[in-house]
Amino acid sequence: MAEVILDIKQWGNNLGVRLPAAIAREAQVHADQQVKLTVSNGQIIITPVQEKPLTLEQRLAQFDPAKHGGEAMPSTQRMGAENW
Repeated sequence: MAEVILDIKQWGNNLGVRLPAAIAREAQVHADQQVKLTVSNGQIIITPVQEKPLTLEQRLAQFDPAKHGGEAMPSTQRMGAENW
């Protein structure tokens, strides 16, 4: 079990702690992931929220042809097993 001692810092009107990379790796958390904070007996518990798999509709909604290069096979030439 990895263990570190960190300082709590002011972040606007809130308080914040930065997680070292080794701790994040061991806890299997990453940037922009949701976590649940719980206080139990004076201890703060951070639990990763399991990401739900995206539906096909959600994946298609995220598709940006400009970012992903448009067509996957822009060539009109027949290649490989699809050459009839």
